[in-house]
Amino acid sequence: MAYFFWLMYLGFMGTTAIWFLIKGKYKNNVTRLDFVISIITWFGLFGYVTDTQMLTPIVWKIVFVFSLLWDVIFTIFFAERFAGDFGLEEEEESMPLAAKLSGLIFVMPLYYGIYQYAF
Repeated sequence: MAYFFWLMYLGFMGTTAIWFLIKGKYKNNVTRLDFVISIITWFGLFGYVTDTQMLTPIVWKIVFVFSLLWDVIFTIFFAERFAGDFGLEEEEESMPLAAKLSGLIFVMPLYYGIYQYAF
């Protein structure tokens, strides 16, 4: 049953990234970098879920650290600035830090999977 949920999460993450690409939401270098990092982490999660060895564990350790760091930096500093690029409504007031970090909860399974895959 857990495998089924992992496959659903994997499919949702991949579909979301491809949907944003098709809709042309990656309009600048920061959002394009975010897309590239998302695809790399998706491959790591795919390797974990399907138990397929891709690259070496040291590569996935580096991917884990840098992509987690990127997600935190992107969420705190860039996500609100580029919200219009993703079709999200921009608010006049700045989002509180706690609200920004709560968005990271959604990607916790992704990083759990990459961590398990790397270590």
